[in-house]
Order: sequence, then C-alpha cells, then structure tokens
Amino acid sequence: MLPPIDEIVSNFEFLDEWDDRHQYLMELGRKLPPLPEEAHSEANRVRGCVSQVWLETQVDRSGPEPRLRFRGDSDAHITKGVVAVLIAFFDGRTAADAARADALGLFQKLGLSEHLTAQRSNGARAMMDRIRADAEGVAAAAA
Repeated sequence: MLPPIDEIVSNFEFLDEWDDRHQYLMELGRKLPPLPEEAHSEANRVRGCVSQVWLETQVDRSGPEPRLRFRGDSDAHITKGVVAVLIAFFDGRTAADAARADALGLFQKLGLSEHLTAQRSNGARAMMDRIRADAEGVAAAAA
C-alpha cells in the first residue's frame, strides 16, 4: 500500500543522496497495488512515455463532489515509482482540485525534476497531462 503523499515528501526530504532517493522511488513502485490485466489496455496506456505506462481513472461519485481514484502500472522500475508518486499525489482529490494541482512543483520539491532523464521527465509530464485531462473532463461534466 502506498504511503500518503505527505509521508513520501517527508521521506524524500530525509534522504540526502540521489542514490537513496532512487532506491526509495523504486520501493514506492513496488508498493503499487497490482493493476488487473484487463486494465493494461490501449485506453489506459499513456502516450508520450518511453516505457509502457498504464493509468486507470475511476470516478467516485458517492460524495457531494466527484473524486478521482487512480490505479497504474509500468514495465520499468523507476517509471513505476513515478507512477506511484503521481497516484499518491492525485488519488482521492476532487476533480476540480486535481485539475489545478501542481505536480510539477511536487517533482521539483522532491528533486525529481533535476535527476530524471529527459525521457523520463517527458513521460512524467505525459502522465500529469493525462491525469489533468481526465480531471478537467470529470469537473466539466459535474458543472
């Protein structure tokens, strides 16, 4: 089970060396719940990532505002850790809040922006764009 985003941020702040953060990122990826095989679909595949990445967006309409629930997976260990950080950051937010959330700022705070390769950074942005687009679509439908 993934820790809450505040705990992830705190753990990243505690780790001084990039190698330790790199290991922690991969550990977070291992904590992702398994994505069912049927969710490894073209509809859930994130385009713009060098690695294979799947993000499934579900909408929880049980409260006054729709909340987004995310599940994801990747075939690459580091990328799977990036997926885990994004899920911890976005999961459970209202659609409107998720559409406004500053995931790039989070990546800068965690030091991921400067340590991920250009290809992984582009993939992370593609994931963020996908989540934002899903959030904006749900928010617009709820308005």
